[in-house]
Amino acid sequence: MHGTLTELNAYPLKSGGGTALRSAALTPRGLPFDREFMLIGPGGRFLSQREFARMALLRPSYDGEVLTVHAPGAAPLVHKAVDDGEVLDVFIQRKECQGIDQGEEAAAWFSELLGDDCRLVRFTGHRATSRGGGEVMFADGYPLLVISAESLADLNARLDEPLPMNRFRPSLVFEGLGPYGEDDVRLLRVGDAVIEMVKPCARCLITTTDQETAERGREPLRTLATYRTRDRGIQFGYNAVPRALGTLTIGDEIEILEAR
Repeated sequence: MHGTLTELNAYPLKSGGGTALRSAALTPRGLPFDREFMLIGPGGRFLSQREFARMALLRPSYDGEVLTVHAPGAAPLVHKAVDDGEVLDVFIQRKECQGIDQGEEAAAWFSELLGDDCRLVRFTGHRATSRGGGEVMFADGYPLLVISAESLADLNARLDEPLPMNRFRPSLVFEGLGPYGEDDVRLLRVGDAVIEMVKPCARCLITTTDQETAERGREPLRTLATYRTRDRGIQFGYNAVPRALGTLTIGDEIEILEAR
């Protein structure tokens, strides 16, 4: 079975909007700069669209030196990344890691935007995945999230109103594997890179947030719960870890190296 890579998406700011890429060099931590920045509240706890739905409206871009963030009704933040700021202990899903504080200007910009005190941090150190022996920056748990385009098509056929793929915030989107074909493969080659699918992705409230308006509804979780509940979670998409690095380009062929 073969397929095609149709989307590449990186998310420089955790819970901000994605950056669509045509080509990218895969790193051990996933796509370049993915979740390199994160907002934290008091005590170092990470902030996300779960608590602040309007984070969906943030449109970040990052070139490795300057983080630019656009938001409705605000002048854009243009921030030169800091690597010598205070190193803070931060927490993602109750697990500790470290981030470099990015200073007062960035903190004030985001605090005003969200209406709550927060600070911007940049990843530093090392975070291991809980399975698969991979590494990750500020993503919840894994460096890559893979979804088949046919999986979304199957879901949309069950919904009154179809949803776009950005509701699910994937790193890689494939065509040609069939509905939920991502569940049935373990190892695959994309271009000259190899990735291993290591854990189904349990979905949360963020999927019910419109990524263009920040409005919340009940779908897709209500419908997914009727047929995609596994291991006490609602699953859609698969978390993956790089096994061989290489350049990924839209249109790359996907080769299944090992099925489940």
